[in-house]
Amino acid sequence: MPTSHDGTAPARTPSEPLAEAPRGTTLPGGEYIRERFDDGKRDLTRPEAPEPLGVPIYDNHTHLEIKDGDDFPYWRALDAAEAAGVAGVIQVGGDVESSEWSAALAAQDRRVLAAVALHPNEAPGYAAAGTLPDALATIDALAAQPRVRAVGETGLDFFRTGDDGRRAQHESFEAHIDIAKRHGIALQIHDRDAHDEVVETLLRVGAPETTVFHCFSGDEALARTAAEHGWYLSFAGTVTFSSAKNLHAALAVADRSRILVETDAPFLTPTPHRGRPNSPYLTPLTVRSMAERLGMDADELAALTAENTVRAYGSWD
Repeated sequence: MPTSHDGTAPARTPSEPLAEAPRGTTLPGGEYIRERFDDGKRDLTRPEAPEPLGVPIYDNHTHLEIKDGDDFPYWRALDAAEAAGVAGVIQVGGDVESSEWSAALAAQDRRVLAAVALHPNEAPGYAAAGTLPDALATIDALAAQPRVRAVGETGLDFFRTGDDGRRAQHESFEAHIDIAKRHGIALQIHDRDAHDEVVETLLRVGAPETTVFHCFSGDEALARTAAEHGWYLSFAGTVTFSSAKNLHAALAVADRSRILVETDAPFLTPTPHRGRPNSPYLTPLTVRSMAERLGMDADELAALTAENTVRAYGSWD
């Protein structure tokens, strides 16, 4: 079955009927539109919920449209997150289909805001098919919706896409930057093996006022560059890994007024559940790990990241 940029496969074929959305809701494609690839080696047991923090927090990047393991659709994921003290999430698109799904969910659930974009690894496919301009026009239209608060995830990825796809990635990235600036909303960047090129692009064309490095994967030097320009760093479960020395060093020097937290669920599950299905309800684990490394009280960091998140995206109310 064909896979998407994040190793997922479509959850249904066009000949299959759309799933009936629960609670009277309607989403394009149903409860899921993709399923994470399973090689049969992962533990798909869903982790137990952590103790909630003393103050509400936000997951600023998640993919609720992707099924991973058991039946845990978006509404169950959001209920579990709310019970764990996660007050809201940013549901993120990576192509036209998932962006439309994300915007639709945000329009009907108070716990959700949306980000819409073409993932950099999807851009070459749209370009090859001659549909990149139309796809970007759809993203532009979605970005005008009131509960779409970010353009993302967009950026550059030189890990999965080779030299032949870089031109399309750059074209798409620059178009997304323009969309974010015209609509006055945040930009969520996907940056993999392309740190220098991402920074060069932002400085050359001008970064949006709110620019977020989603699932920050850089080092201390990139964290200092981000602090210099007022860019946000969003840390995922990878920061809890003992081997992630670059992230620990980056966190130590990051501008604390620009620190965010995310799950990137269903991927990047934090310690001690690495490899198992991820979901927004596990966000407190990452906050606690970050607080320990920063020598902060966990509730203090939770309040700080919540304040930063609302500054970046606006209120969920």
